[in-house]
Amino acid sequence: LDMVLNIAHLKSGLYDNVREEIKLIVNAAKERLPTCCIKVIFECSLLSDEEKVMACKLSEEAGADYVKTSTGFSTGGATIADLKLMRASTDPAKTKVKASGGIRSLDYLIECLQAGADRIGVSATAAIIDDMRARKAALD
Repeated sequence: LDMVLNIAHLKSGLYDNVREEIKLIVNAAKERLPTCCIKVIFECSLLSDEEKVMACKLSEEAGADYVKTSTGFSTGGATIADLKLMRASTDPAKTKVKASGGIRSLDYLIECLQAGADRIGVSATAAIIDDMRARKAALD
């Protein structure tokens, strides 16, 4: 289950509200389906680094399973700098990182994984798989 972080509350410093909203959604979803995976989308392109760190902290405290870079519909997508920051700002044993938005090549997908992403969201799946198959064939 994906949810978008309340950006206005985060930017206004209403951190308890942000944490509680995430927690309410996490608890409601897991009550109905205990195996449900909750991802909190930040829209990193709209946030400062300090806000991203705070969003990671609040999401983790609220019990989210993932923090996610973007919906893919805002002004920017997953950047390597954001992924490294999100990975450094969360406990890998508690919270995973999902890269989403702007990942259109196999090389960039690999960079995202190396930067700390645990999961990748792409819309260019066919092109990435074709590239991977071509590279594999070249090795055979």
